[in-house]
Amino acid sequence: MSSSAPRARDSWSGQTGFLLAAIGSAIGLGNIWRFPGVAYSNGGGAFLVPYLVALVFVGIPMLWLDYAVGHKFRGSPPWALRKVIGGGEFVGWFQTFVCFVIMVYYGAVLAWSVEYTIYSVNTAWGEEPTSFFTDSFLQVVDGTTFSWAPAWPVMIPLALVWILVLLVIGRGLSKGVEAANKIFLPLLVVLFLALVVRALFLPGATEGLNAFFTPNWSSLANPQVWLAAFAQIFYSLSVGFGIMLTYASYLKPKSNLTGTALVAGFANSSFEILAGIGVFSAVGFMAHQRGVAMSGVEGLSGPILSFVTFPKIISMMPGGPIFGVLFFSSLVLAGVTSLLSLLQVVSGGLQDKFGWSPPRSALVLGIPATVISLALFGTRSGLNNLDIVDNFINSIGVVSSAILFALLCALAGPGLSGLRAHLNSVSSVKVPKLWEHLVGIVIPVVLFVMMTMSLVALIADGYGSYRQSFVMIFGWGSVLVAILAALVLTFVPWKHRRVNPHATVARILADEGAESALGEGENE
Repeated sequence: MSSSAPRARDSWSGQTGFLLAAIGSAIGLGNIWRFPGVAYSNGGGAFLVPYLVALVFVGIPMLWLDYAVGHKFRGSPPWALRKVIGGGEFVGWFQTFVCFVIMVYYGAVLAWSVEYTIYSVNTAWGEEPTSFFTDSFLQVVDGTTFSWAPAWPVMIPLALVWILVLLVIGRGLSKGVEAANKIFLPLLVVLFLALVVRALFLPGATEGLNAFFTPNWSSLANPQVWLAAFAQIFYSLSVGFGIMLTYASYLKPKSNLTGTALVAGFANSSFEILAGIGVFSAVGFMAHQRGVAMSGVEGLSGPILSFVTFPKIISMMPGGPIFGVLFFSSLVLAGVTSLLSLLQVVSGGLQDKFGWSPPRSALVLGIPATVISLALFGTRSGLNNLDIVDNFINSIGVVSSAILFALLCALAGPGLSGLRAHLNSVSSVKVPKLWEHLVGIVIPVVLFVMMTMSLVALIADGYGSYRQSFVMIFGWGSVLVAILAALVLTFVPWKHRRVNPHATVARILADEGAESALGEGENE
């Protein structure tokens, strides 16, 4: 075999391993702490209407697009999108570095959850969970100042989190990521079901569920509610920025793509609704204990829900420590499976570009990722830095990469018709012609509207009460870093999976077909 031939890539042991990893990636911290609050504030039970519409017309179609590109071109985002069209490599690297930015702060939230699992045993937060979280645990400074001083309660578990996930990634796909998901995802479901059952039997749980599910049908006339539903589905399913594309690239040539996407999509949404039931049962209990209406309860979304509101609930309820361990362990497990998927995108890109082994890729990406994560998010400015970076990289970086990805696939290479034909050639559920119009027109327009609204607000009003220089450095800077890093890696010569940039699309597709045939022979 010539030196320019692609190195044999790892693959999932089977469809089940891939499905567990895909669901594990989709089910993350946002399912537990974001969806319940978003649904409650956007029409309650009525929110499920735009939410399900968004799942069917945005979430599943984008999953199919990710699966089609990853499986057809059998590579990480830079490799796969370069095979669509030469200039597509930049979009692939942009997706990769968006994942890199997300993973360096995502690890910090995972570290919080690890520490709070331990704190739950003796309710270490005491009578004031709010001040404990901000002052004693995070030791956060004012948003107008910056501090390099370590917040040791965060720094130590954060270092341990990075050691764990890098060891998993270093073992490769099947022995590392797949094996971890086969353990963590079923454990997550068992623990969370136990938590939900306990919450349902708390006094006041019914009032909480009524608040969560009672529909406000007038909210359906509000465009913001529909955009909130589309945003929730988009971020929750991890579509359009390289994760599902990368995972699909490790599937064997004959795999049921569309059916798997439907299972993964509806499993993710089912878990979100389950999370809403558990969260609002517990919040209803807190309102009952305080003798207030649900409308008077604050902190129903984001980190405040998890690290302030839930500690208050845990302190109030019989058997609270057990409930707390279940809740924060669930956050840890959900976070680990999602963090591994982000790491695999970056590791896969390096393996394809340079021919590195999984252990070497883990080391090369792990050292800078760990240093950045500890330096920016393990310090007393960590919460502020995380809040800024998270808002900008999601509302601008993730959405723009998805728009570019959809348009690139619509306008270049085999086009959406060719990708639809590929999906239909290997799948049980056939993709209708409507899919091409959704992916090529409707979804980019919806995402563009979302991004434009975010950009206008950020440019006009800034972000929060942070100093403008901090917003420029950590907000706009995080997006700029992803762009510059993508440009640099695009111009670095391929040292392993060499591609002739002057090759025609037909030649590239022919090479891909030969590659698939080789894969089929190896798997026989």
